[in-house]
Amino acid sequence: MGEQTKADVVSIRLTDGDKLAIEGLALDVVHTPGHTDDSYNFVLPDRVFTGDTLLIRGTGRTDFQNGDARHQYRSIFGRLLKLPDSTLFYPAHDYKGDTVSTIGEEKAFNPRLQVKSVDEYVEITNNLELANPKTMDVAVPANMKIGLSRDEIARRGWAANANEALALAARPDVVMIDLRERSERERHGVIPGAIHLPYARLQENIVPGGVLHELARSTGKQLVLYCAFGERSATAVHAAQDQGLTSACHIEGGIDAWKRANGPLVK
Repeated sequence: MGEQTKADVVSIRLTDGDKLAIEGLALDVVHTPGHTDDSYNFVLPDRVFTGDTLLIRGTGRTDFQNGDARHQYRSIFGRLLKLPDSTLFYPAHDYKGDTVSTIGEEKAFNPRLQVKSVDEYVEITNNLELANPKTMDVAVPANMKIGLSRDEIARRGWAANANEALALAARPDVVMIDLRERSERERHGVIPGAIHLPYARLQENIVPGGVLHELARSTGKQLVLYCAFGERSATAVHAAQDQGLTSACHIEGGIDAWKRANGPLVK
C-alpha cells in the first residue's frame, strides 16, 4: 500500500515513482489520489491497473475515505489519460461484468471524461447522489485494523520505543535487523550497522539454520527488528518469538520514529 495509508499491517509501503517487482515484472507506481487519499495505479508498458480511480465508462466516487474530486481530476487527466491511447486498462471491478478497456476508448466514450474543465468535473462528481455501500461504517475500520494489537506486543515486552532503541543500538550484544525493501532503504536511509533481511524472507530466517535463528541462538545476540512504521516488524517479532527467539524485540513506529528521535541514518 501507499505511504499515506492508515492501515496497521502493510507488507510494503510504496510512494509515487517507485517500482513494484513481482516475479520478473516491474510495475511503475503512480499515486492517484481522488477516490481515496491513498489510491494508487500500477503501470506496465502496455497496460495499467487503475483500482477504483478510472472505471470502464465511469470514475470512482469521491465522497468518502478522504476522497477529493479535484485531486481525482488531476490524477485522471494529468496522469492516466497521458498514457498512449492503446494502453489497456483494468479497473478493480465493474458492475456490468466488463474487465478491460483502453485509454483511447475511455477518452472517446466515458461520459465522466467529456468535460471541459476541472470545475465541470467536480460539479458532476459532487452531485451523483450515491448511496453509501452497505456496512461501510463497519468495513472501513475493520480493514484498517487487521493485525495483532501493538498494545499487546508492548505488553509482552517485545517493543522498544525510539529512545530505547537508540540505547540498544549502541550495545555490542545487539544486532539491528532491517526488514524493509531495498527501495525503502535507498529512499529513507538505514540505521548504521544494521543487517538487511527483507520481511518477505522472514520465515526462512527465523527457523533453525536461518540467519536470525543462528544469530540469536549461536551468538546470544539480541535482535532488534525494524521496518518503516513498525507494522511489519510487529508481525515479525511475534513470528520470531513463536520460533523461540525470546530476545527479539522491534522498534515501535519503525524508521519513522527513529528519525523523529534524531537517530543516526546513513544512505
